[in-house]
Amino acid sequence: MTEPPKPPHAGDRLVASSAPPRPHRPARPARPTVTAWHRTVSALAYLVKVASRVAALIMVLYAVFTVFKANPANVWYQFVESLAASLSLGLANLFELADPRWTTLVNCGLAAVVWLIIGSALAGLIRRAAP
Repeated sequence: MTEPPKPPHAGDRLVASSAPPRPHRPARPARPTVTAWHRTVSALAYLVKVASRVAALIMVLYAVFTVFKANPANVWYQFVESLAASLSLGLANLFELADPRWTTLVNCGLAAVVWLIIGSALAGLIRRAAP
């Protein structure tokens, strides 16, 4: 008579195979703990970045309105112009060119680039401040 099968032991192979055993995969590293402080800092950095991009967008929009000779009596033009005046960072009269449209394009474009740089740098500093 045949003997009953033995229960498997640790290290036994359940399926016979001629392939070499697969190497052991190391365990995945544990995820870092995300605290409320980290979420707050990330949200603040995100808000700074979004605000600076909106300011840059307003400057570019005003430059586009000026270059393509938008109607100055239009409500949207006046609204964007008032925002651009307060967001120009003192760069509205930095360069004086022969054509006032080019002057606006260069000065507002420069202010938009400065807004993007300031926003990215400030967001990076805020993220680094978090322990």
